[in-house]
Amino acid sequence: MTTIAATGITVHFGDRVILREVDLAVPGGAWLALVGRNGCGKSTLLRVLAGLLTPDDGSVSLNGSPLRSLSRRTIARQVAVLPQAMPAVPALTVRQLVRQGRYATRGPLGMLAGGDDEHVRRALADTGVASYADAALDRLSGGERQRVRLALALAQDAPVLLLDEPTTYLDVRHQLEMLELIARLREERGLTVVTVLHDLGQAARYADRVIALRDGRVYADGRASDVVNADLLNAVFGVRGRVWPDELTGRPLCTYDAVG
Repeated sequence: MTTIAATGITVHFGDRVILREVDLAVPGGAWLALVGRNGCGKSTLLRVLAGLLTPDDGSVSLNGSPLRSLSRRTIARQVAVLPQAMPAVPALTVRQLVRQGRYATRGPLGMLAGGDDEHVRRALADTGVASYADAALDRLSGGERQRVRLALALAQDAPVLLLDEPTTYLDVRHQLEMLELIARLREERGLTVVTVLHDLGQAARYADRVIALRDGRVYADGRASDVVNADLLNAVFGVRGRVWPDELTGRPLCTYDAVG
């Protein structure tokens, strides 16, 4: 199964250091959640893992091959990305957007031929958007659009899925529906998943492993049951709270009492 690893990742934006010597390795089939305050470097790290941003120092490898040695289309066949936001395209339908996920495999000539292939049809069905595949994107609700964006990533049929805040713009119910959907698809497709999440409780509930970033560095890295505790709440998020194990799963549950 596809593995992705990063070593010594350092990124500067002007005089500001966004990431400092970050190491991580994600084995095939695992779910890793990146957590931390706004501006701690989570989204930047995800862009580095996707090959969308070249670090100032350090390297990323995909199945042991340096990412910088691979073409953009080669990376896209292995790594699919769901960014925080996508530009709106007037009158574009759900189906037309999801078809774009096939570009890396079909190429420009294949795209000109049009039509849905099995991966587009499966992505539409698996995310529950097939019933409104011919609807205009700008007519959809926030939850529906988020599912369509996930379908676009799935259409690439890539074994690694990088998701930047997949629950953004969603209410609590739709957040849980999205995470349950990702969990099911990961199991059915054998995906390797890396997600940026704001909600520590959700990260602890769904991910195999949690990496907490603080000031661009890895503050904690391990199973949620090992690293999610009251000290982490205070040090990483600046809040006081309580953490206790769920009776059924053993995974940590959190409440936040006050600003630390």
